[in-house]
Amino acid sequence: MAVKNKWMSTVASIWIQCTSGSLYTFSFYSSSLKSSQRYDQSTLDTVSVFKDIGANFGVLSGLTYTAVAHPSSSIAFGGPWVVLLIGSVQCFVGYFLMWGSVVGLINRPPVIVMCLFMLLTAHGVTFLNTGNVVTGVINFTNHSGTIVGIMKGFLGLSGAILLQIYQTVFNAGPTHYILMLSLLPFINTLLFMSSVRPYETNEVDEKKNLNGLSLFSIIVAAYLFSIIIIKQAVTLSLPANMVIFFLLVILLASPIYIAVKPRSTHNFEEADTDTTPLLNNVSSNQEHDKNLLQAICTVNFWCLFVTTLAGMGTGLATVNNLAQVGESLGYTSFETSTLVSLWSIWNFVGRFGGGYVSDYFLNNKKWARPVFIAITLALMSVGHCVIGSGLPGALYVGSVLVGVCYGSQWSLMPTIASEVFGVLHFGTIFNTITIAGPIGSYVISVRVIGYIYDREAARGGTEYCSGTHCFRLSFVIMAFSTFLGFMVAMGLFFRTRRFYEQVVLRRDGRL
Repeated sequence: MAVKNKWMSTVASIWIQCTSGSLYTFSFYSSSLKSSQRYDQSTLDTVSVFKDIGANFGVLSGLTYTAVAHPSSSIAFGGPWVVLLIGSVQCFVGYFLMWGSVVGLINRPPVIVMCLFMLLTAHGVTFLNTGNVVTGVINFTNHSGTIVGIMKGFLGLSGAILLQIYQTVFNAGPTHYILMLSLLPFINTLLFMSSVRPYETNEVDEKKNLNGLSLFSIIVAAYLFSIIIIKQAVTLSLPANMVIFFLLVILLASPIYIAVKPRSTHNFEEADTDTTPLLNNVSSNQEHDKNLLQAICTVNFWCLFVTTLAGMGTGLATVNNLAQVGESLGYTSFETSTLVSLWSIWNFVGRFGGGYVSDYFLNNKKWARPVFIAITLALMSVGHCVIGSGLPGALYVGSVLVGVCYGSQWSLMPTIASEVFGVLHFGTIFNTITIAGPIGSYVISVRVIGYIYDREAARGGTEYCSGTHCFRLSFVIMAFSTFLGFMVAMGLFFRTRRFYEQVVLRRDGRL
């Protein structure tokens, strides 16, 4: 008999998330895209911005989830699998057409058409992410920070997982990697999407098992980190690579134990649940159970929007240009590919840590969760300054700071949105806020980084720019932007302090 409980749903979501973060490996195949299509840096940045637009314009995925997958939906034939299927099909079509353009299967498309291919692919990822994250929040409402951190963490970690799979099984250059991206996430989603569904959250050992999944995710991240460092230091033989890959597969399969174990001691029923938001009746004048239009009319919504604009916008711009920054500073192609892989690790640390740590301090110290957005934005400012300095090793140190803090935005913002506005329209609201990411990325990537880079290259009379001057001013501007975001986040913190104190009291049964 097939296992059907919220733990199996969570494990299936984790497995889907493990292959859903292809967008974070853009730097790995961007050189192939740039050379085959004969793009300059500004044009390549324009394509990457469409990636960011698609990846952060998830309003349609949120509306679709509310319509067909939420427990309150009146549609009989539906569920999260519908949302996941739509997303996987978009990813397949977008990447396949992109691969066809690079290898010459189809004529070299105009730039706007390539942008649409990228947009379609990235938009599909929002459906995968929404299907898994919203289902997780519904299943674990009292531990929303932890479950969002786990889901977002594996999405960030998936970039390193995908690169390890490709480098072990194929390793035939970035062009073939694009083909793999069209097939692997699609097939993986088809295999596990039927297990993702909302269930009653009625288990007394809920936090214990979530801690087990958290420990598992940390072990996977540590293992991937070790692999990346080892491969940078030595060249491994094919048998050694196969053993490493086999161990990774075993690690990724291990959470099935948690899905099976609760079956013997707990009775799970598929959700026909009360969809009242977690914070219902906390206070008559607080903002919860809002629909999108009601949320947009609040100050808290726009505070989250601005902090997302600063944090995710500059973070996206950094990862999209990581390879080019390394190239301008004299890093080898192997070193820049290592930086891209390590970015996935730092991204995971931020996503997981942001949710888990903020849950701990909220429940034990009554710290309002927005304070962690403020802390991470302040650290991002430091990270941008470090990268902009161009000092030896600064790109490694700066990318750690920016990667961790950028990742934390992806778990903190959705969690705060679910608590402040409720879970009924959660998917639509948090996906609307994420639109700020590509807006910030466009301004920084195209109007700042691309413009300054091409200007500096033109001064040298070459197509490529070399030296610290190529990106220094751009990272100073990004540091200033995240500092402004820090100030707004502090304002949100002071606005919600009393609100979060009531959250803790309610969870403890004292209100």
